[in-house]
Amino acid sequence: MSNLATTKMSSKGQVVIPENIRKRLKLKTGAQFVVVGDNDVVILKAISPPSMKEFDQLISDARKQAKKVGLKKSDLSAAVSEVRSHK
Repeated sequence: MSNLATTKMSSKGQVVIPENIRKRLKLKTGAQFVVVGDNDVVILKAISPPSMKEFDQLISDARKQAKKVGLKKSDLSAAVSEVRSHK
């Protein structure tokens, strides 16, 4: 399948991703993208939330790092309270 295709933008700024590219990249309805624009280049980067396994690993890594630097639950509570008081 080709990596290259053409498309048009609608008056509402909507762009259709050609079917062959959607299929090759396994893009489904509702897929989300980060959009980067620079000069005449527009890049769409598909993004997705982490799986539960990946999320659990992120939480585990964060806890290990917090323990390593001596962060306590009370430090977190104080930081949250401080941020909330600035609203």
